[in-house]
Amino acid sequence: MTALSIPIVADAIRAVAAMGLQQRLDLADRVHAEQPTLLYSVLVMQRFGATMAQIEVLIEVLLVVFTAMKVAGGKWPVITEELQERCLARVVGRARFIEGLDAPQVDAAVKDATLGHPQAPLLAYAVDAMRCQGWLGIKDDTQKHLVLTGLNLVECVAEAATRRKR
Repeated sequence: MTALSIPIVADAIRAVAAMGLQQRLDLADRVHAEQPTLLYSVLVMQRFGATMAQIEVLIEVLLVVFTAMKVAGGKWPVITEELQERCLARVVGRARFIEGLDAPQVDAAVKDATLGHPQAPLLAYAVDAMRCQGWLGIKDDTQKHLVLTGLNLVECVAEAATRRKR
């Protein structure tokens, strides 16, 4: 499996940041055409009480994820609902693992999971985007769903990377 390297993720972040509104809309259309399930997983957050401003943060993460996939090249499989559900089960399993641990143990578990993740640079970007919004403290169910969705976007790419063809 080829990880999306730091330079690839950095290029994707810069490319999306430099886009105007129309370019972002065009890219969102490409995401819809090529990876519709990823887009739907973000848009459905409105049903969980997310505001448009919160959804925009996840859309930004999705655009960076998609752009990184494109920068990496090769043929990426379409991410299906079944794949998303499997990945979400892993993300939830990791979250449940750290429940009840004390702060140093949580820090160690998160560090190990992050450094050992097959898409560590992309995960670091997504976590930082959510940290900047103050979501990682998870104060309510909406933030929980937003964080799970953001983490699952990366998890799905990690899974898809194992199946992609150059």
